[in-house]
Amino acid sequence: MYFWTVMNDERFIKRCLQLAANGMGRVAPNPMVGGVLVHDGMIIGEGFHQQFGHAHAEVNAIADAEKRNESIPENTVLYVNLEPCNHHEKTPPCTELIISKGIKKVVVGTMDPHYKVKGKGIERLRQAGIEVTVNVCEKECHELNKTFFTYLEKQRPYIILKWAQSIDCYISSSNIDLTSKRDIISNDYSRKLTHKWRSESMAIMVGTNTAKHDNPQLNVRDWSGNNPIRITLDRGLILPNDLHLFDGTVKTIIFTEKDMPSSNNLEYIKIDFNKDTIIQLLDELYKHNIQSLFVEGGASLINSFMDAIYWDEARIFIGNKTLCDGIKAPEIRGTYTNKDIIEDDILLVYKNH
Repeated sequence: MYFWTVMNDERFIKRCLQLAANGMGRVAPNPMVGGVLVHDGMIIGEGFHQQFGHAHAEVNAIADAEKRNESIPENTVLYVNLEPCNHHEKTPPCTELIISKGIKKVVVGTMDPHYKVKGKGIERLRQAGIEVTVNVCEKECHELNKTFFTYLEKQRPYIILKWAQSIDCYISSSNIDLTSKRDIISNDYSRKLTHKWRSESMAIMVGTNTAKHDNPQLNVRDWSGNNPIRITLDRGLILPNDLHLFDGTVKTIIFTEKDMPSSNNLEYIKIDFNKDTIIQLLDELYKHNIQSLFVEGGASLINSFMDAIYWDEARIFIGNKTLCDGIKAPEIRGTYTNKDIIEDDILLVYKNH
């Protein structure tokens, strides 16, 4: 009986994770959460947190169950991948709703590390006489909300490094200048996937040279979703004003050593470039409540993050091209975790353990 219960708990928490993932790119800085109501081994209601500031997963799951059944049957179990909240913010505390509906058992994937929750939700439910089981599929629950956990536990964004390199390990040819077109290394499918990743990140960053030579838009024009906040370094304010970064269409942050007023969706942040730039940058992003940072280049910027050991994941496209000369690709120093084939591209994923 014990093993049967454990298997069912894992099964329904995994369903919560499936539901929660539907909020990817839409709920940040909140975590992704799914909820499932189960009676006699059958799902009678389910829901997920759909958008920041809107109803939480528990509220949507309960509403779904009541729509199907008019009321919550006795002995119903609520499954949720993250601890229910017990405080008032944009929405009322989920714990009070759970208690009011007469639910007698709650299974929680993992505790919420936020100081406003952090065990308080579980404690409130237990005080109300509700049986609470915690840490079911805990590893999977952490993985889904890795940006949320990293931000709270390390007080910095979750950092993903991404680049495309040729078969012979170059990211660009040596003759690039302001008038030449950049080398297209990865294929169309890989670029669409990159735009999907952008939509899942709160911010995207490139270095000064990439901003100047490539004039990137850094948006999600090849995918459906929210545009990330654009970030670059411009120590001496040398970047031309006609770059896409300054078009005002997307919130953009420029780190500089100069005094410059912010305006038109553009924010200038002054830092000391004679000190550790990466640490200052990450401190500022933490203050701005930016939980995830997608770093797209160039090589100098990516190497700066790797040298400082401030990165969590690297995603590397190897295109079916040979450049023979140029700017060398960063040398990855991490743990290989995954490989995918995307037509004639190879995608390698590494993690910094």
